[in-house]
Amino acid sequence: MKLQKIVERLQKLHPKEIDLSLDRTRNLCQKLGNPQDQINCISVVGTNGKYSTIQALYAILKEANYKCNIYTSPHIQKINERFVYNNKPLTDDELANLLSEIEEVNNGTQITFFEILTSAYFHHAKKYPQNINLIESGLFHRFDATNILKKNLVSIVTPIGLDHLDWLPKEEQTVEKIIFEKTSTLLNSKIIVAKQSSDKISNHIQNTIKNNLSKKIFFNKNYNFTFKENDFFYFEDEFGGIKLPKPNIPGEFQLENISAAIASARQLTNYPITDEHIKNGITKIESIARLQEIKLGKLKNLVKNNKLFIDGTHNPLGAKALNQYLQSLSCRKHIILGMMSNKNHNEYINYFKDIETLTTIDIPNQPNAISGSELKEKIKNFFNIEYKKSIEEAISSINLQENDIILITGSLYLAGEVLNLN
Repeated sequence: MKLQKIVERLQKLHPKEIDLSLDRTRNLCQKLGNPQDQINCISVVGTNGKYSTIQALYAILKEANYKCNIYTSPHIQKINERFVYNNKPLTDDELANLLSEIEEVNNGTQITFFEILTSAYFHHAKKYPQNINLIESGLFHRFDATNILKKNLVSIVTPIGLDHLDWLPKEEQTVEKIIFEKTSTLLNSKIIVAKQSSDKISNHIQNTIKNNLSKKIFFNKNYNFTFKENDFFYFEDEFGGIKLPKPNIPGEFQLENISAAIASARQLTNYPITDEHIKNGITKIESIARLQEIKLGKLKNLVKNNKLFIDGTHNPLGAKALNQYLQSLSCRKHIILGMMSNKNHNEYINYFKDIETLTTIDIPNQPNAISGSELKEKIKNFFNIEYKKSIEEAISSINLQENDIILITGSLYLAGEVLNLN
């Protein structure tokens, strides 16, 4: 209750949810003694795959016995997920005490919720100066609160595509503008660029960072991976090749994220990591709401012997990757869809092929979500579409046959509601 009250107060410190600027974060961190200058960081920017890349790298680092702090957003079930220190999230009381301390120092100054959370993260991270901090950049990197670092170990650029366009002027709603926002201010260290959806995007990233003095490691140029038969894949970079077991999370697109994490881990020259650490680490990745199979619980009971997945994918680039995974399965697929109102709903759903049924639903507790009934009307050209009010009603309405799967997708907020309900 104490934590909830503090969070509610912090959310009222700025009239806008997002106000892209670095000044407020810098000013608060200066009052806190600039903690961001006292920690070892790996920065992760991009549109898709940031969380998965962080979790893969985290699994490898843990296997090598390195302690990590992690800052990601948004959270799925609890805000504590954003504050991981020494390999575990803060408890409610610990987080409440941290936020109370930051609130007192801020002293009512106008600041967005994300900015004050970021400042709080940096402040607590300095208590662990030897730890590696894995930091996910938010909306856009150039004016994102996380972009006040002066140095880091590595920058990872995950796949970049169109998303959050409503925060850009109409004439600037292009992938080229997003690439500029996400990569033009990367620090001078090492930059790992993951596999992108097209050569055009890769080339534009390369052109945007050409004057950056960092060592640059590009997929297909400086590292690569090949998926092989018999449940293994082969990774290769300047340090040589490794035959690796199949990771514990499904989807070939996850191999792209995992390979970027491996490439990054092997560039951490001051943190020795062996092939065995990588082999073992990628079989122990903990990933929430990213093609996560629900194996137990209230909602799982509704599908009985059929498989139930959730995935927080919410933009066309993510839908494309998710569909590629679904296409690799020889079974009937059913999608339950809930989305926020500011997304490109038709473009998102048009990536999915050979879907048996599509059911739209409302996202509970999200005033910025599009209603399921309105979403159904927007994508009514999709074959065999229904609307149901609740997640349980949607699952129960599907006529499942043996080996069918259900995928609930369209929003990280929906994924959180599903996990809480389950």
